[in-house]
Amino acid sequence: MGKDVIIACDFSGRDEVLAFLDKFTGRKPFVKIGMELFYAAGPDIVREIKARGHKIFLDLKLHDIPNTVKKSMAVLSKLDVDMTNLHAAGASAMMKAAIEGLTRPDGTRPILIAVTQLTSTSEEAMREELLIEKSMPETVMHYAKNAAASGLDGVVCSPLEAKVVHDSCGKDFVTVTPGIRFADSEVGDQVRVMTPAKAKEIGSDYIVVGRPVTAAEDPVAAYLRCVEEFVG
Repeated sequence: MGKDVIIACDFSGRDEVLAFLDKFTGRKPFVKIGMELFYAAGPDIVREIKARGHKIFLDLKLHDIPNTVKKSMAVLSKLDVDMTNLHAAGASAMMKAAIEGLTRPDGTRPILIAVTQLTSTSEEAMREELLIEKSMPETVMHYAKNAAASGLDGVVCSPLEAKVVHDSCGKDFVTVTPGIRFADSEVGDQVRVMTPAKAKEIGSDYIVVGRPVTAAEDPVAAYLRCVEEFVG
């Protein structure tokens, strides 16, 4: 599987995101549409960005009872996105139902990945707030193995866990890693971070980059820097 850089388009509305994407007159980047933009602009923004030639990771992190997730995934599959996700904490019945809903009549479906632990979550928070006594690596690995056993294509995980996920679940099991920053960037509110070059070194398949690109003075140049460091 080829590596790629995904830009997190965490904008508040249609006009803002389209003005940002207008800057990309050459290479059309893979983009992530998250909750904020999807809830503000609705499914039409997915169709509009897709029509512009972008691949789309629809990042809504579904987590509900299996039947609800199945029906919701059936709706999302009609948007022709390239990747979508759910929370691995929903357990195997929910993950299997998601695949059923996401699979189109012709047998095709978007890449489906599971969120293991959010990059803003620390081990202290896991222990004290979530009552998870296992270490971060153990927890991520257990969730990743459950996702693989349920038939999912991969996981969202910290770049710090990408290598061990591949070691345990196979090289074809996709790792999508947020928390990417340039060496000279602020880390913001994410606890576990890594540079594009380091993510490449440890074997991430996709990196998700937000503010280092979207807030850059020259977003296109920042994006191309990410591509150069990660893809080469």
